[in-house]
Amino acid sequence: MNEMQKANGGAMVVAQPQNQVGFNFFDPEQFNTMQRVCKLFANSELVPDMYKVKYEQIPVGADENTINAIKFKNQIAEHKAVANCMIAIEIATRIGASPLMVMQNMTPIYGKPSWSSKFLIATVNTCGRFEPLQFKFTDKGMCGMVDYTDYVWDSASRTKKPVAKQFDGKKVMNIECVAYTTKKGSTDVLESSPVSIELAIQEGWYTKNGSKWQTMTKQMLMYRAASFWTSAYAPELSMGMRTVEEQQDIYVDYQDVTATEVEAEKKENANKVAIGADLADGKDTTAKTVVDTETGEIKESVTETPTDEPKAAQKPNPGF
Repeated sequence: MNEMQKANGGAMVVAQPQNQVGFNFFDPEQFNTMQRVCKLFANSELVPDMYKVKYEQIPVGADENTINAIKFKNQIAEHKAVANCMIAIEIATRIGASPLMVMQNMTPIYGKPSWSSKFLIATVNTCGRFEPLQFKFTDKGMCGMVDYTDYVWDSASRTKKPVAKQFDGKKVMNIECVAYTTKKGSTDVLESSPVSIELAIQEGWYTKNGSKWQTMTKQMLMYRAASFWTSAYAPELSMGMRTVEEQQDIYVDYQDVTATEVEAEKKENANKVAIGADLADGKDTTAKTVVDTETGEIKESVTETPTDEPKAAQKPNPGF
């Protein structure tokens, strides 16, 4: 075990040169070397799926076109896996962590890279600049009625719209959590912004579908407080990326109705009413008022049915 590992309690942290902040993408020698390293990771069974090459097998007896198409797909899959590995290794080099640790703890949430909260706490604890993070809990009484904003799907505009709602928290304890620690060799306490259950309700984290705030309350409070602390005192460790839990909480569900609701509506409502030039199936059902020319009396309306034959010329009224 080297000196860096002994200083950090045995944690697997890569010793980083003081003058190096990452490899140079524009240096041909470094780039070629990094590509070879990334191919090793991409073909390993230990890395997560997003960093692993998923080769498609060529079926027996396939024709030449099928073989070329599968080879092209495999080539694209290899390029993507190598690119993901290269980005992960570059981030690992910047923060001085193991590349495998970064790959296992950096997850894309809704298309954005995010850290796992456990990895973020471990990074702070093993960076050598701070004492291990600690957490302080305080009971603030019951939450009571809490106003919050929910986002409801509006089918007319096909977007999520904010709706003011009220949460009944009379039976929910308002627990507050603060993450804190000190710098190595200093007695000044560095505290995070307080995170409470009331705040989670107001932000919509607590009431979100599938939220862990109601079942893992204290754990979620610690994760969020640690993220707040890192953003305030050591943002270079998180590289400006949010945690997985933050991304899941702040994301407003978007529903693409183009291929779902619209198609369902077409199937449900299409062709319910026949629309065309021949609504009456060749028969004119237009009512016509008949007037007696001799007496001027208005008789009942009758329905006139036209025929394909031309009408006979109407005889002129002699007037007597």
